[in-house]
Amino acid sequence: MPCPSEIQIAFILSSFVTFFLGLLILLIFRLIWRTIKKWQNIKGTGILLELLLTKSIGNRHLESLHFQGIFRNHIEMLLSAQTFVGQVLVILVFVLSIGSLIIYFINSSDPVGSCSSYEDKTIPIDLTFNVFFSFYFGLRFVAADDKIKFWLEMNSIVDIFTVPPTFISYYLKSNWLGLRFLRALRLLELPQILQILRAIRTSNAVKFSKLLSIVLSTWFTAAGFIHLVENSGDPWLRGRNSQNISYFESIYLVMATTSTVGFGDVVAKTSLGRTFIMFFTLGSLVLFANYVPEMVELFANKRKYTNAYEVVKGKKFIVVCGNITVDSVTAFLRNFLRRRAGEINIEIVFLGEVPPSLELETIFKCNMAYTTFVSGSALKWDDLRRVAVESAEACLIIANPLCSDLQAEDTSNIMRVLSIKNYCPNTRIIIQILQSHNKVFLPKIPSWSWSIGDNIICFAELKLGFIAQGCLVPGMCTFLTSLFVEQNKKVFPKQPWQKYFFNGLKNKILTQRLSDDFAGMSFPDVSRLCFVKLGLMLIAIEHKSMFHGYCSLLLNPPVQVKLRKNTLGFFIAESSKEVLRAFFYCASCHNDIFTPELIGKCSCKAKVHRHIPGTTVMVKKNNVREFSDSTVHDCMIWGQQKMISNVTLATRTFLYEAEQDADHLDSSGMFHWCRATSLDSVILKRMDKSKHEFRDHVVACVFGDATSTLIGLRNFVMPLRASSYTRMELKDIVFIGSLDYLKREWIFLRNFPRIFILPGSALFPQDLHAANIEECSMCAVLSSSSKASSNPALVDTETIMATLNIGSLRISCSDQSPEEQRRDSAYRFSGTSKYRRIPILTELKNPSNIHYIEQLSGLDETFSGTSLHLSTSFSTGTVFSGSFLDSLLATAFYNYHVLELLQMLVTGGINSQMEQHLDRSVCGLTSHGTSFMSERMRCKLGILSLNETILSDIKPRKTFGQLFCGSLDNFGILCLGLYRMIDEEENKPEQNRGVCLFVITRPSNNFKLVPSDLVFCAIPFSTSCYKLDTISPSPYEMINIVPTSEKPPNTNHSSTINPVSQTTTQPLMTSVHYLEPKTISISDSKQTVLTQSRKLPSQTYLGETETTKENGKEKMKESTEENAPASSKPN
Repeated sequence: MPCPSEIQIAFILSSFVTFFLGLLILLIFRLIWRTIKKWQNIKGTGILLELLLTKSIGNRHLESLHFQGIFRNHIEMLLSAQTFVGQVLVILVFVLSIGSLIIYFINSSDPVGSCSSYEDKTIPIDLTFNVFFSFYFGLRFVAADDKIKFWLEMNSIVDIFTVPPTFISYYLKSNWLGLRFLRALRLLELPQILQILRAIRTSNAVKFSKLLSIVLSTWFTAAGFIHLVENSGDPWLRGRNSQNISYFESIYLVMATTSTVGFGDVVAKTSLGRTFIMFFTLGSLVLFANYVPEMVELFANKRKYTNAYEVVKGKKFIVVCGNITVDSVTAFLRNFLRRRAGEINIEIVFLGEVPPSLELETIFKCNMAYTTFVSGSALKWDDLRRVAVESAEACLIIANPLCSDLQAEDTSNIMRVLSIKNYCPNTRIIIQILQSHNKVFLPKIPSWSWSIGDNIICFAELKLGFIAQGCLVPGMCTFLTSLFVEQNKKVFPKQPWQKYFFNGLKNKILTQRLSDDFAGMSFPDVSRLCFVKLGLMLIAIEHKSMFHGYCSLLLNPPVQVKLRKNTLGFFIAESSKEVLRAFFYCASCHNDIFTPELIGKCSCKAKVHRHIPGTTVMVKKNNVREFSDSTVHDCMIWGQQKMISNVTLATRTFLYEAEQDADHLDSSGMFHWCRATSLDSVILKRMDKSKHEFRDHVVACVFGDATSTLIGLRNFVMPLRASSYTRMELKDIVFIGSLDYLKREWIFLRNFPRIFILPGSALFPQDLHAANIEECSMCAVLSSSSKASSNPALVDTETIMATLNIGSLRISCSDQSPEEQRRDSAYRFSGTSKYRRIPILTELKNPSNIHYIEQLSGLDETFSGTSLHLSTSFSTGTVFSGSFLDSLLATAFYNYHVLELLQMLVTGGINSQMEQHLDRSVCGLTSHGTSFMSERMRCKLGILSLNETILSDIKPRKTFGQLFCGSLDNFGILCLGLYRMIDEEENKPEQNRGVCLFVITRPSNNFKLVPSDLVFCAIPFSTSCYKLDTISPSPYEMINIVPTSEKPPNTNHSSTINPVSQTTTQPLMTSVHYLEPKTISISDSKQTVLTQSRKLPSQTYLGETETTKENGKEKMKESTEENAPASSKPN
């Protein structure tokens, strides 16, 4: 039946009168309450009010308040759904609200202008629902703390505008739709209901339900308003502009408006409807542009990144987890996919804890043939199962070196390793660790196994090791780094020196099994043949002990080491195709071939069915005990095969004890050792500079305070205290930094000799001069621990400022004595300039900050906008950044032998087994060192001048090939590269800050040498590199003495070795050596006089000997020095 306008007004006014009248009452009540509170604060008013209240009334009032508090607490617990009854109540209210909304949908099919009679069965049901809503509204009102705020809440407004019209309909015995569409706003509680029912648990599901509830409630409410005003018309026109429109058509109009399409078939005709559409269109833009695409993205990402990775039989893959960001993924893919497209047969599955950003998603799409992203965490077994980590070739864990908390980053990655190993113990793990002291936890995991390829890449250890090598050998840091930097950007050099440097960047360290035709040959012979005939530079081999089967890496081993079949060789070459020549080489077929490119697989190799090994070869590694015993035994055998001596066993043992007295080493024999030194005894003061005149020392500038994260200075000191250097070759180390910080580092440094601390800062020139920086051999500026910074360019602020401060110092060349100038001439040049630069090596955390210090090079040929590894500062060896260490993750996966060689080169000889021995004590150094000669007799990296060292005896030496063969044949020295001077003095003398030298990695055979070249070399321990008449009036000379260690385990082998005269053949000379022991005093109690008939071409170092001539006869007198000050070194 038609509904009069008076009835419609009654329904609407019931809601508005209830809302505004209730709000007015609450405001009046609050005003009265605040007035009473103010009266109580007036002096005397509170006393009068208390006198008006009797004692009984007060007691009843307190009891009433107590009862109200308990009742209110129960209601709050009920409404918060913390109890089962409360959960049932909340769910019931939501269900009844949806039921009331459905009744509205049913009744909306009738004309809006009609009233329903009570004969309709839905009206009593809706009335019952609203009675329950009134009860729930009353509970919420009682529990509310702020009544006015509660009255203005969304749910309260819905109840006020929907419940009163229902009671009016009961009074009038007719019902009207009115504002019942507001029940759709109850859909906003959908996420809470689903969480109570535990229907949704993930964050994405909760977010999706919230967005869905907002969109649906908005659509239904807006459609209800359009349906009401369009069917009723404008009130002031008495409905003359109304139109009949169904609720479904209203929803259609709202959705067309929300999507900004507007087909025009259904439009609003009333003024109220059009006004509403105008404002709703603005809101729909926000709604559609934000909520709807976000819902689609959540739905798509759930299906896209939460599915399990499908393992394809025969297809290899790896899992990468940890720090999955745009920078880390870009760096990893650049190094992992640097091979040719046809050679990459491994898929990369990234396991990220958060969905990828748009930029990261773009990177995955560009490499979709090789990459897959799965959302999850390595700490959850369900996610590990989804990526099938048990079937993966390896699991690689990426760390974030720029994080603010290094300890937390390492801890989280170690927990990932523990989770993966617990899930699948046989999974191969390669992990990046930021701090070296955290490495000890990984081998303690029961399923951790070096034999299956588990490996650790420690950033602090490698980074500080590189810098330490740069301090020992100028330019060596750049030389080693260039072997691992992958340069894809094309550059066009402007100067000849830049062309030489960029050509050197093409070389890398590669491995290849050597041909069996090399079996039985010595390393110098094989290395010479590879360089001359194959065009390859062989620098190291993997040597297997005949007694224990342990494989160790040997850099430039002596002639006593004979190659066996299937020996693994380490080359410096440009491509893996080149090093295959060493595998295919045949002595009979390739004897008359002199072009390296023509050497390939020959026909006679067909009878030898030998498999070409891949890049990854697993070698089982034994413990440290086997390593030490086998190496000592092999080294003793080398010495017995090398020398022909009638020195008895007792005499050799006595000489070995003398060596122990001279140099104190730690228990591993790898590092120089001293008793724990107190911190107070090594602290220097500015005013006492005259008491500590350092010469040729290393200055390390450290930044940090009492709360800074430790960078691990032990990793910087250990290569500088390697036992491959004699005691007199050690350089003093002076740390400049905060005393509070260095106190915390001292516990790890106190067992290393000749270390000093100068409290201060590298930002103050006075502190630099107090450390006598003008006489140092190298000044290393170490970056501080990471600090939270919004701008990546600010992470190197202190380092850059210190570098500019040190670079501004101008040291006069006239201040040096003639002896010092001769000593320094082998390492640096002063040329014709009146001033020289302080040699400096700066560490940058952010490689893009190179332009801040690039101007210090004094050259104008810098490539603007290029990377750090193309800069002039890097080519000259004055800057270092550990950013390239990310490439070692891919290197360790493809060929972990290369990583082991790098660790051996930069850490002073430590390998994975040696670490287990060093980690038994907090400092890695046990109480008293015993000198293992086998550990000391290893090659050391050095730099030699062509004119001031024994290399001047090599004739001819016009090309690098002649120098390479001559030094290897005569002295056993392996030449690796050149350190050449950039001559800018004639062109721009006014801008010259000193002579710069740049690195040339692995020059070609016919590369022309210049007299000023310095040569990077692998020098045997026993070789004296300087001429006897160029260092000092009392020259030092090395002699061949092989000490005897403990008796080998296999007595049968040792007894068969005949320690009698034998002949050692070398390419240039053949000689027989005899040594006769004579007793003199050593170390105030024992000495030994040794005479030899002639010089030894290959020498083993025992001590430094002073040669004197008496009556025309040459006598050798051994002298030892312990704890000698820097000023007492021979010039």
